Amino acid sequence: MRDKDIELIHPGPVKNFSEININNLSDSSIKETWELLLEENEPMSLKDLTNLIYNEYKPSTAFAVYSLLKDGLYFNGTIDAITPRKKEDVESEESKRGGKLKETEERCAFIERLKLCVKNPSGNVLLPDDKRFMQDIEALAFGKSIKSRTLKDLGISETPEDAHSLLLKTSFWTKMVNPHPSRFGLSLNNAVVCPDAPLANEQRKDLCHLKAFAIDNSWSNDPDDAISVTEESGNTVLYVHIADPASSITFDSPCEKEARDRGATLYIPEGTFRMLAEDTIPLFALGLCEKSPALTFKMTIDTQGNVIDTEIFPSIINVRRLTYEQADREMEEDSDDGVIFRSLFNLTQKICNRRIKQGAINIEYYDVHIFIENETVKIEQEIHCKSASIVKECMITAGEGAGTWAASKGLAFPYISQEIETQPDNKQKDLGGIAGSFQLRRCMRPRVLSVKPGRHQGLGLETYTQVTSPLRRYTDLLSHIQIRKVLRGEKPLSADDMSMCLGYGEAASSAVIHAERASNNHWIMVYLAEKIDSIWDAIAIENKGNRWLVLIPSVALEIQIPLQKKVSPNETIKLVLKSVNISKGEAIFIHAV
Repeated sequence: MRDKDIELIHPGPVKNFSEININNLSDSSIKETWELLLEENEPMSLKDLTNLIYNEYKPSTAFAVYSLLKDGLYFNGTIDAITPRKKEDVESEESKRGGKLKETEERCAFIERLKLCVKNPSGNVLLPDDKRFMQDIEALAFGKSIKSRTLKDLGISETPEDAHSLLLKTSFWTKMVNPHPSRFGLSLNNAVVCPDAPLANEQRKDLCHLKAFAIDNSWSNDPDDAISVTEESGNTVLYVHIADPASSITFDSPCEKEARDRGATLYIPEGTFRMLAEDTIPLFALGLCEKSPALTFKMTIDTQGNVIDTEIFPSIINVRRLTYEQADREMEEDSDDGVIFRSLFNLTQKICNRRIKQGAINIEYYDVHIFIENETVKIEQEIHCKSASIVKECMITAGEGAGTWAASKGLAFPYISQEIETQPDNKQKDLGGIAGSFQLRRCMRPRVLSVKPGRHQGLGLETYTQVTSPLRRYTDLLSHIQIRKVLRGEKPLSADDMSMCLGYGEAASSAVIHAERASNNHWIMVYLAEKIDSIWDAIAIENKGNRWLVLIPSVALEIQIPLQKKVSPNETIKLVLKSVNISKGEAIFIHAV
């Protein structure tokens, strides 16, 4: 330690440090001394002030006066020149300290009430004003902070899950609060920058003579794709018409940047939070008015299901909207539209078979629709429809055609590739059913997004991209922006610009995907919490030592449980729900023997 860093308050010696006590002087004595010096208003040394207050200068009294100086309420300055603080400054500081003391006392009382709540959640004794002390817990639960003074004072781990649990126990939150979008940094508001309407004088190919069908779930309200089919020169021609927001959204525009920051539209049971402003939907969604502007992908398909030619152009179309269930019913009818749907089904089956021959993995799995109605969580198992497979295959074909078109022109583009790990052994290959689909799913590596084309082994395609959801996915919108540049004869985006946009967009969309999964799981837990001791059908998927991975189809939930009897993959078993932890997103089931 340097000499200049030492303040000498007494030369010593000190024989017993226990004698040094700063609490042996009353507040009234200190105040009287301060008032006396205030009248004289002359600086005084620490030694003189010590003698004035204590009538003796020794280590213990010197340290007591030094502590008064450092406390700063009545005195300030240095040990060589101590001066009394002004009266108004002292009064202001006393008021401030009084408020802090009151706050400290109130917080201590709050902590004691909170401890009682933790021990007995049903006997809540918290006060309405206690919400101000709960803010740090809420911030941690929402992922806006990594610490909580309150949880630390309670001896509880400072994790978002434990914060969520405490908020539920104390009834400051209800189970209807979903913290997961906030934890991933997502906004529960729509984008605000609205693009211009499509140019009225833009040349578009009139395809209103074609029957175009926008087929989607009954709850969808932002249709962005439609399909048509015709026969030309002995080949089948598939038209995939896509919403055309890139007709007015340009690269680096405020609207494009906002979409880039969001990555994708957030779909969670409590609502839809759009990547593009709400007013964008009536401008560009298909089938909301008599005629819709679109960007059409026209693909010529040979008799083997191969895409032999792709054209892309702006169009104007007349769209009919249907649900999957409506389309399936019409497919069985003896009508013009029924003939078209059957033609589409046969075509897409041929395309799918061609992809499977090229190594595609076709996975069937259970899915559910989760929604909230009158503060009640509802879960409906989605029914497999033939028309859903038609739409899926048409969208894949559009991605193949667009990727091949872009690659032939040497464009930097959001190409998607995927590798498949070594296939399961023969015994596992024969599992079939849900267990077989699970085994196949485990073979698939994460997709790779790149500005250069690559093989998508999972789909059995040499080149692939996604272009069919520009209202919902940023990378699809970016694909359209690049296509539009080519169609207008403009200079395409460079590989560097495309890579930059893909990096930002993918990071944002990854957060959206994770938030959607976590949110769905949250609402499944809320749903299950009302059904303790109920019995559920489950499907055995895979043995993991002394536990089994099982799927509960009615809620699309995968869990691991110990089973008390020998089972086989794809065997249906009965489970009993014993407990649910909403904050941790966990449900405990046991085997119903």
